[in-house]
Amino acid sequence: MKKKNAPASVWHRPTHFLAFGLGSGASPWAPGTFGTLAAIPFYWLLSELPLGWYLSVVFVAFVWGVWLCEKTSRDLGVHDHSGIVWDEFVGYWITMAAVPFSWEAALWGFVLFRIFDVIKPWPIRWADRRVAGGFGIMIDDVMAGVYAWSIMHIWFWLH
Repeated sequence: MKKKNAPASVWHRPTHFLAFGLGSGASPWAPGTFGTLAAIPFYWLLSELPLGWYLSVVFVAFVWGVWLCEKTSRDLGVHDHSGIVWDEFVGYWITMAAVPFSWEAALWGFVLFRIFDVIKPWPIRWADRRVAGGFGIMIDDVMAGVYAWSIMHIWFWLH
């Protein structure tokens, strides 16, 4: 079960600060939403990179996130604390892969990612419930990002 209150360590331990999305996950209300919002400026910066570099950065952020989320989760003694939002950062960046930056696209990507992250259609819900550790924390958001990415690209293809 996820806890709501952010521990004081978020502000004192770099790993916790990063796992909590530079503090955005410390929000007492909708930390996943605030974490996703905090990922948008980084997408703006990343969108300037060639696609290969963009995907490399996202891959490294995922691999690093597995460790980061696992470490923070163990330190807090709570699997997938609601304030751990590094997974939202990576999931949103996956949503926005190969999407040229615009505020409209950033907003649509945000909405789509949050819908898939909250609703968790199959097999996202299955993974969320059955895959443990840092990989488990990350993979459901990666899957939500892939779902949202698919819708984003279908929409861009049709327009």
